Amino acid sequence: MSKELKVINFMRFRKPLGIVSGIMLVICLLSIIFRGLNLGLDFTGGTSVELNFSQAVSQEYVMGHLQAAGFKDLVVQHLGKASDVLVRLPPQKITHANIGQDVVNAVNSASNPAILKSVDSVGSEVGSELYQQSVLAVLLALGLMAMFVALRFKFNFAFGALMALSHDVLFTVGIFSLFHLPFDLTVLAAVLALIGYSLNEAIVEFDRIRENFRKLRKATPLEVVNISLTETLRRTLKTITTVLLVVLALLFVGGTALHWFAIAMLIGIFVGTYSSIYIATSYALSMGLSKEDFVVSKRRLMDDRP
Repeated sequence: MSKELKVINFMRFRKPLGIVSGIMLVICLLSIIFRGLNLGLDFTGGTSVELNFSQAVSQEYVMGHLQAAGFKDLVVQHLGKASDVLVRLPPQKITHANIGQDVVNAVNSASNPAILKSVDSVGSEVGSELYQQSVLAVLLALGLMAMFVALRFKFNFAFGALMALSHDVLFTVGIFSLFHLPFDLTVLAAVLALIGYSLNEAIVEFDRIRENFRKLRKATPLEVVNISLTETLRRTLKTITTVLLVVLALLFVGGTALHWFAIAMLIGIFVGTYSSIYIATSYALSMGLSKEDFVVSKRRLMDDRP
């Protein structure tokens, strides 16, 4: 460790930030339970109709005309521009081509004509099955990641990593629930990617903590953690900057298909970086870390000799 390195006392704020994280997680959990998710057609089934108007149009205008035409339980959203509209409908008994043209006819006007851009449909049974498999995929990913950390490090670190990953998933999904943002397969893919991103950040910090426990014999566990986090800070900033540039590119030029994927990644990048420091490492420290857990003694070396 360089003598010029100015150690940042990260763990000084772990208790107040832990309280804030706990409050936010409770809010997110309550929102998911009582408000639910704005599930996309991938999970609920139904028909998605994308329209382009020559001029800006309000959601109330589109919804009012569609309800007057007999469509029920529909959702109307803008896609970036006020002239681009997405209409989500529950499963219908008519063909895809007909329903798309019926939607256009219901909202079309001479002063603001609408053009049908795309029509997509998913069966309700397929959507329900995808939703169940998605939940299992997230839980399986969390379990396997925790097992990996437990085998590579210690149980303390594995528990901290599991808490951090669960925090990231719950927080990201909770934000989508709170603001009623569309949650589809692309968002689920982003959540799974964030699990890997967050775990990677945590492992880098865990590796440095383990290394410093073996090198800094006179430092306390708290000092070792702060030194390790300070040493990995530059690498963390480079990683988050690189990923952020890619995500912003997807957000602004990736089109509507990747819009919500980019939003989920944007949320998760900051949440994952925060949790790797103040959730994963903080939990591991609170569960007790000692030099004896990492320092290989001379006697153990002699016992290990053939």
